[in-house]
Amino acid sequence: MIPSTYEPYVGLRAFRTEESDKFFGREQEAYELSDLWQSNRMTVLHAPSGTGKTSLIQAGVLPLIEPYKADALPIGRVSHGTSFPTPALPEHNPHVFALLSSWAPQEAPMRLARMTVRDFLRRRHARYDPYGDPALVLIAIDQAEELFLDTFERHPYCEWLIDQLVEALDDDPNLRLLFSIREDRLSDLLAHELKLAGVDREHFRLAPLSCAAAVRAVEGPLEGTFRSFAGGVADQLVQDLRMVDMSAAAMAPDGTPPLLETVDPVRLQVACATLWHSLPADVTLITSAHVRRFALTDSSLTEFGDGVVARVAEKHAYPGGAAALKRWLRGSFVDQYGNRRRVYQGQTLTAGVPNAVVTALVDRNVLRVERAADEYWCELSHDRLVDWLLRVRRRTAPVAEPTAQDHLHRAELALAEGNLDLAREEAEQAAAAGVDDLQLSAEIESLLGNIAYKQNDFQRAIDHYLRAAELFTGLGGATEAVGRLLAAIGRILMYQGQPDQAVTELRAALNRVGGGDVSIVTQLSWALWYGGEKVRAKELLDGLLHQEGNVVEALRARGEILADLNESEAALRDLDLIRPLQHPSARAARALALAQLGRRAEAELEIAEALAEGPDHGTVLCYAARLRHLLDKGTADKETAGEETAAAVLARRALTAPPPPLPAHLRKEAEKLAGKRPQP
Repeated sequence: MIPSTYEPYVGLRAFRTEESDKFFGREQEAYELSDLWQSNRMTVLHAPSGTGKTSLIQAGVLPLIEPYKADALPIGRVSHGTSFPTPALPEHNPHVFALLSSWAPQEAPMRLARMTVRDFLRRRHARYDPYGDPALVLIAIDQAEELFLDTFERHPYCEWLIDQLVEALDDDPNLRLLFSIREDRLSDLLAHELKLAGVDREHFRLAPLSCAAAVRAVEGPLEGTFRSFAGGVADQLVQDLRMVDMSAAAMAPDGTPPLLETVDPVRLQVACATLWHSLPADVTLITSAHVRRFALTDSSLTEFGDGVVARVAEKHAYPGGAAALKRWLRGSFVDQYGNRRRVYQGQTLTAGVPNAVVTALVDRNVLRVERAADEYWCELSHDRLVDWLLRVRRRTAPVAEPTAQDHLHRAELALAEGNLDLAREEAEQAAAAGVDDLQLSAEIESLLGNIAYKQNDFQRAIDHYLRAAELFTGLGGATEAVGRLLAAIGRILMYQGQPDQAVTELRAALNRVGGGDVSIVTQLSWALWYGGEKVRAKELLDGLLHQEGNVVEALRARGEILADLNESEAALRDLDLIRPLQHPSARAARALALAQLGRRAEAELEIAEALAEGPDHGTVLCYAARLRHLLDKGTADKETAGEETAAAVLARRALTAPPPPLPAHLRKEAEKLAGKRPQP
């Protein structure tokens, strides 16, 4: 007999792969999606939030994959928060880094940060089926809507990830890609589908549970346990949980909406979990009386709603706490007649509340977002939530005090979501918990450094990294961790315009990590270049590339430095080895090299791309000014006398660009170009 501690229902969270024995009611969908995933270059799973997409993949589809036929990687995500010192990483695409980190969580971050999707997949050991043919490689990206919820400055990273996925799919005909995306963001993905997969793609819409499937989801998890439902009781529970059709066309003459033959999976799991935990310990047969008393009362809905609101209010430090957040929900999403109300979702706020809070409520199935005529509208996910909001708030069970590890995990999630203020608050609470574990304390300090770095508070970032380095030193045997922290400090000092101090820290980092570390040597070269030692920087990269081969980050650094040195042909050789270029400064350096060789048309196209991707990047603007001056020199001046040249305008923008500041030698060039006037 299975012990009473067995948890047959998962409640609010998604099913895990190891819980496939509890996952019932989606058998047909699991087989269909498994077949589509293995048969098509790209498959798109889409549904409203809370319908069970993640659960279907993890507990329904993955257990069906036969290992001798297909090699399925862990489910991927495109957002990631980490305590590894961010500035110590080579420049990278955060979406790609997050995806590779979720596929290989034990892999060294330094290695993943310099990989493309194709590189990562190529280095995995090939598998073969019993007939000697290559096995399929199955990759999945869950919650793909995160790609399209970013700020403008991160938009190019989305495009570059799509490009890398295309490259990987073209490289391996046995690769199969599955996207799982919220339905209100499906149109964002549609714009990339033709590029990704051509006609070799399929869509799969996941609907709510049918009533028959919902009954299986209620009864199935109890098979083999000490409890079971009396005849017809599970069906009674399901009938009460049926969804309501709120469309105007479906309304009865008296305005009463009809019930649908579908059930919301989240509501079902909440009701069942509440029932299971509320039953007296000696109950073995669950009757209709138990269902009415424990599952079909408002208590399960209250526990669900109040629990979600409490967690979201705490996580996002909502002013006034859970009570105020619940009042906002009631005032914004319930009209005077007690019906659901739709609310327009703005770019940053919805009904006066930051969209980060709204997104958290959407992710937890309290709200849902729909797209109509290129606008987003938000409403309660279920009509029954109106009753919860209008009901007097009941007392809830006390919540266990979160541990330092809990706060650290929350901080990492908030950092992944881009909520820096919340990430800092959670990390500071983790630090204040008085942790005796030096390893955990060091990770907390390093994460605080990452948050400060993201907030451009460079001195605070350095202070946290130094504290983390002290803690790691106290552990003993953490030499490499200390070296990475010193490398992060060196990079920050370089960006602060202190290249000499940066060189000192980076050399100390090399002593800790090892003299041949690619990333630190490359950063040291950048620091030397920032300090005006361009030839020395190039020589250091020459040695590194001779020893390590064509390492992308070193080729890019040398290519940019060669363009700055006017060694145009050599610069193009390096930069063309790493195309497509995914850094605005590399594009600008290539454009400058093309201009130096008189290849005007190509230079114009390349610099336009660079300026579009880095409109406020000081080095890009300076190279653009140099290019403009070079191309316009000797041509008839069409500007009115007394007006600045295009080169001067770009140079002035370079001088006032946000951090990182221009290297001293580029600043001198920009100042010179900014002072030029058109010749009469």
